[in-house]
Amino acid sequence: MNYDFKSAKELLTICKIHELSISEVMLRREVSLSGSSRNKILEQIDRCLRVMDASTNRFHDEDTVKSMGGLIGGESRKLHNLESDKAICGSTLHKAIMAALSVAETNASMGVIVAAPTAGSAGVVPAAILSVYEDCDVELDKLRMALINAGAIGYLCTMNGSVAGAEAGCQAEVGSASAMAASALTEMLGGTPEQCCHAASIAASNLLGLVCDPVRGLVEVPCQTRNTIGVANAFTAAELALAGIESLVPLDEMIEIMTDVGKTLPESLRETGKGGCACAPSLCPALSGLSEKM
Repeated sequence: MNYDFKSAKELLTICKIHELSISEVMLRREVSLSGSSRNKILEQIDRCLRVMDASTNRFHDEDTVKSMGGLIGGESRKLHNLESDKAICGSTLHKAIMAALSVAETNASMGVIVAAPTAGSAGVVPAAILSVYEDCDVELDKLRMALINAGAIGYLCTMNGSVAGAEAGCQAEVGSASAMAASALTEMLGGTPEQCCHAASIAASNLLGLVCDPVRGLVEVPCQTRNTIGVANAFTAAELALAGIESLVPLDEMIEIMTDVGKTLPESLRETGKGGCACAPSLCPALSGLSEKM
C-alpha cells in the first residue's frame, strides 16, 4: 500500500480512503520509505520526546544560565515565579509559554534540543504538545502520534515551501512550527484530518510576514519570545478548528503564499541582522560591551 504524499490534498485523500488520522498515514509512510519497523520509529519518537521534555524544564534550575551571547537566560524561571493572580493566560497556556522560553534558553546555551523544524523555532511544538499532554489527560500514545502529525505538516512546509529564516523570514520558522503545533494539538484533542489542516492553515496565516531580525545574528532576541507567540497562536488556531471554524485558504495554498511572501521580504529582514530589532538604537551600547566578552 502506498502512503506517500506530496501535498496536503493528497494526504487528506489517503486519510479519507483508508479512514486514518494524519499521524497514522505519516507513520505508515515512514515505515514504507525507511524500511524501519513501526516499533523502531516509535522508539525514535520517544527519544525525541525525552529530549523535548528535558529542554522544556529549564525553569527548575536554581542558577540562571546565560546564553552564549549573553542576551537571554532565566526568563522561563521568572515566568514560573509569576504571581498566580497575574497569570492571565490560563494554566495550560502559561505552562506552554514557559516551556517555549525554556527551550530557547536551552538552545542558546548549547543544550540539547529537537529542531522542530529549526533551532530558532524549536520551542513551539514541544511546548504545545507537552503542556496539553500534562494538563488535559491525554494518553501517551496520543502524544507520540501528535509529534508524528506535526512531522507531517513540517514535511509539507519543507517540501513545498521553506522553513529557513534566511530564505523566507521568521514566518518560515516560527510560522511553520506554529502550523505544525496547531495540527498536532487538533489531532490530540480529537480533531479530524480536515480540522488539522484548517488549524495549520490558520496558524500560518496569522504569522504571515513575520520578519527574521536576530540581534547580533544570534538565535536569542527576539527569537525566544517569538516562540511564545508561536505557541499561543497554535493554541488559538487549534481551538478555532476544533470548534468547526475553517480556513478559507487550503493548507497547500497557504504554504505557497507563505513562501511567496517570505521571498518578497528585503534581505535586511531575512536573518542578516541588518534590519528590524537587530538595528534598534537602544541595543547598541549593550551590544558593544557584549562584543568585548565574546
